[in-house]
Amino acid sequence: QVQLQESGPGLVKPSQTLSLTCTVSGGSITTTGYYWSWFRQPPGKGLEWMGTIGYSGSTAYRSSLRSRISMSRDTSNNQFTLQLSSVTPEDTAVYYCARELQVPVRYDYWGQGTQVTVSS
Repeated sequence: QVQLQESGPGLVKPSQTLSLTCTVSGGSITTTGYYWSWFRQPPGKGLEWMGTIGYSGSTAYRSSLRSRISMSRDTSNNQFTLQLSSVTPEDTAVYYCARELQVPVRYDYWGQGTQVTVSS
């Protein structure tokens, strides 16, 4: 059974960088065919895909976030990370990590989500 768990600070100040880690158990992030994604859901809004990192380390980002987002992975600890720079209160959301399958794109395992609030 694959499990994903988000971790990171729950409060970030404006203009700082938000950093979250997703720890994966029950499967390797380097297994061919699996991709690993970040989503967020701001209060009162829908779920928004932010970016994906693939089993080879390739990345794809939401165009509106491309100037601020970076994803990486730590294969020795089976983790992948999200960094979002220059945050504003509009980045306040519940952040989720998920495993992505392709053709067609679908998400079969999710973390429970972690609340991040941007406030001074």
